[in-house]
Amino acid sequence: MKKLIIINGTMGVGKTTVSKEVHKSLDRSVWLDGDWCWMMNPWVFSEENIQMVMDNITYLLRNYLTNSTFDYVILSWVLHKEEIRDELLDRLSGLEFQVETITLTCSETALRKRMEQDQRTEEEIKRSVDRLQGYKNMQTNRIDTSNVTMNQVVEQVRRIIRSSGDKQDIG
Repeated sequence: MKKLIIINGTMGVGKTTVSKEVHKSLDRSVWLDGDWCWMMNPWVFSEENIQMVMDNITYLLRNYLTNSTFDYVILSWVLHKEEIRDELLDRLSGLEFQVETITLTCSETALRKRMEQDQRTEEEIKRSVDRLQGYKNMQTNRIDTSNVTMNQVVEQVRRIIRSSGDKQDIG
């Protein structure tokens, strides 16, 4: 059965880096970075654009999940509220797949250091740090990326994916 692997976490925690490597390590996989659907200039956060992004992500995920080429569909996205993930999954109802949500976290110190190295603005750093706490209560698999290498995180993600064979089907 196909697997939808959702990798979420606050901005700067390592979602893109980890997802890229997980994607490369899994045969018959495809990777969608939710941020790609927000790349607009100027960036306008509005209800209209929120719905457009959700529609676009749903469209792509639905096509990936129904394409026989892929066994693994990886979505990396901030998804700072479980309600957003749940809405996304509701939009995919009727499809047969297993879902595994993996939340990447790190310490505030590690997050600040990474974001400063990436030359993020102080506003972006503050927003990301403020969101860090919200991920602690999510019902997901959590991986703390503070003091481990990217390869160690990728291996932890792969272990979670391998052990999810007995999870309840979604769809």
